[in-house]
Amino acid sequence: MNSDLKMLEEEVSRLITQYQEICNENTRLRQQLAQASTYNEKLIEKIHLTSSRLENLLKHLPDHEQ
Repeated sequence: MNSDLKMLEEEVSRLITQYQEICNENTRLRQQLAQASTYNEKLIEKIHLTSSRLENLLKHLPDHEQ
């Protein structure tokens, strides 16, 4: 019986350690996701700005149709 309790205690300890590791990993992943989302938003802003600038430049190009 003592050996069964000892095995159970070790298994519970192992599960707790795994749980803590998973919680830490989830925290890191959430931080990475937040950083990636912020970076993505900045890139989208740059794309919109560049697109607007290009459209403005295209409007000012002379027509060469004859």
